[in-house]
Amino acid sequence: MTVEKPINKFYPISYFIGIIVTTLGIVQFLPAVVSLFYAEWRIMEIFLLTASLTVLVGVSMTFLGFRYRNQKLSFGEGTVVASGAWLIGTLLCALPYYFSENCLSYLDSCFDVMSGLTTTGLCLIQNMDHLSNGINMWRAILTFVGGQGMVVLALTFLTKGQSSAYKMYVGEGKDEKLFPNAVSTSKRIWLISLLYLAIGTVVTSATAFQAGLAPDRAFLHGMWIFMSAWSTGGFGPMSQNVLYYHSAPLEFVTMIFFIIGSLNFALHNAVLSGKHDELRRDIEVITFTITLSFLTLITTFGLMKNNVYPNAMVMFRKGFYQLVSAHTTTGFMTVYAKQFYHEWGDIALFAMVIAMLLGGCACSTAGGFKAMRIGIIFTAFKMEVKNMLLPESRMQKQKIHHIKDITLTDSMVRSSFLIVMAYIITFAFGTLMGMFAGFPFSMAAFESASATGNVGLSIGVTSVSMPAYLKLTYLIIMWLGRLEFMSVLTLGAYIARKVGKKCA
Repeated sequence: MTVEKPINKFYPISYFIGIIVTTLGIVQFLPAVVSLFYAEWRIMEIFLLTASLTVLVGVSMTFLGFRYRNQKLSFGEGTVVASGAWLIGTLLCALPYYFSENCLSYLDSCFDVMSGLTTTGLCLIQNMDHLSNGINMWRAILTFVGGQGMVVLALTFLTKGQSSAYKMYVGEGKDEKLFPNAVSTSKRIWLISLLYLAIGTVVTSATAFQAGLAPDRAFLHGMWIFMSAWSTGGFGPMSQNVLYYHSAPLEFVTMIFFIIGSLNFALHNAVLSGKHDELRRDIEVITFTITLSFLTLITTFGLMKNNVYPNAMVMFRKGFYQLVSAHTTTGFMTVYAKQFYHEWGDIALFAMVIAMLLGGCACSTAGGFKAMRIGIIFTAFKMEVKNMLLPESRMQKQKIHHIKDITLTDSMVRSSFLIVMAYIITFAFGTLMGMFAGFPFSMAAFESASATGNVGLSIGVTSVSMPAYLKLTYLIIMWLGRLEFMSVLTLGAYIARKVGKKCA
């Protein structure tokens, strides 16, 4: 009797990572086309080189595991694929920044790519006001792909429902199933995003043109701004971000788009399918509305206490805009970074930190705790208090509404609580590292919350002059926050186990 040798799961993992990396390589040809159109020959050559290199790495990894492509992956292995693809993808996607010398070091290049893919928006790129159109296009694409998810993008091009697809999909921090399988769900997510891209680019470009930009520049800026708004990414083509345009209509339009972008894709799908009532019944919408209203009151009180802004309109454009940008984890700014620290005061900054940590909705482009988890924890707490006042015979199970009525279980509450605690611990660690680097507590806490929640608002900490260990800390925090911890931790355990076996 012969016993089959168990398959080394490295090979199917390599195959699926290869597919994702190859997709990232193909995407790099898009900024090369933009560079060609604007005769940016050196930038075009760089993108052709890095795109070819990325495709080569991806195809090689796919070829290595091709024989094992039909092997089923466990959930742990699926998360290794997701986090591994994000790591390798970041290292390769950083090459255009590095070769173009728009970043001072390879670490800075990786920082900006991770910031883009995680839809954070913190940046170390140099001379932003004079970047080539090709590089700006690449920044917008990174944010747009990262918002939907690079795994989701790769799954979109699969023709069959791969048995391991859902496990990789979950590994990227998503768990909503718009359709029975992850491949169909991924295609619907991208269909929704591309539909909004077409509409949003027209609206934002028209607003940018009205603000005084030349037609072709208005189109490019409008497209880049929309891609960043929809993906709650915060990257802008100019160093002053949205403030550069001095346009109230553009600020209003971007606010609408990044609020919409922070909503759950399942909710988008339901509303587009005609279930408009979900907008007022869904637990995430209700939770987000309550927390935003509460934090608006605190922020307004803090700003009025310090007499920061003279009237309601300025308060809306400077105060409320920043708060919504923080709560949706977008990171668009209409103030200078240093104004937060020198003008806003502790009360308003406290509200901003809480907003950045709370974040938007689950299975959206937003980061943070997510409104779903906050809603679950609050509902469970309310039910626990209520049950303490009732006889045991009258205790009932609590239900929440998210597209459909869902019975709240202990495992849902426990899972939500653990992830929220992981965010809080990560935030605390990032704050401590910021203080080690010499920044005061309020600045360190603000920047750590921004990195942890994948927001991108800055109080002035993030710069090329900050220590390399703080850059690396924020880079890892952004990665952890975007993939919601378990995926990255599983990859770390997988690598440690492989290294341990080699050394044994």
